[in-house]
Amino acid sequence: MTATPQTDGRRTAAAARRRAREQEILDATRALFDQRGVRDAQIEDIAKAVGINRAIVYRHFTGKEELFALTLVGYLDELREALTDAAGTKRKPQDRLTALVGAFVEYGVAHPAFVDCAQTLMRRTGPELLDEMSEGAVFRLGRAISSCLAVLVEVLEDGIEQGAFSVDDPVLLANTLYASGLGALQLARVGILVKEAAPGIPTVGSISAEQVRDYLVASALALAAR
Repeated sequence: MTATPQTDGRRTAAAARRRAREQEILDATRALFDQRGVRDAQIEDIAKAVGINRAIVYRHFTGKEELFALTLVGYLDELREALTDAAGTKRKPQDRLTALVGAFVEYGVAHPAFVDCAQTLMRRTGPELLDEMSEGAVFRLGRAISSCLAVLVEVLEDGIEQGAFSVDDPVLLANTLYASGLGALQLARVGILVKEAAPGIPTVGSISAEQVRDYLVASALALAAR
């Protein structure tokens, strides 16, 4: 049976309203993340910010993991733009990689909730995420991450072609740099280094975001040059 134009119009309008409501919820989640951090963002608070009850949130998202994952997509889209802009400002592969890593650190320091959100999801295994999120959400998250990594892979491959880098698997290196970079960004936020003042005697020192950036740049260049 063929649907009438009027029925198609109602379905289109309903789908548009659903997308708009989902975006409202995501915007509210992002705002709470930026204001309070990921841990203190509760579903009840998100629903209240939108002016709905929490049951409606679960009509649009399978659970907190999916909501957090799709909020992370927004951060990753911004990060991809920052990485693309940074990589395009230089010509030499080493300078492009330096600029790209610097942009990653700059974005992470400016958006600590991005780091928390990304690390929260990385603590879950792939099968767990697949069980707790819809296929569409998993696809959107994967696309957002891979789009960021693609910028780094392109810089690495360009360096290989020019003879500046020696990398067997640029995709693996890009994934490794992303994962280790998230950990280093957490270190930059804490600002503390733990070390031994004497055998068995712990003490702490300080570390700045600039030091973390310089370390990540040096590590990336060294790994790419192997």
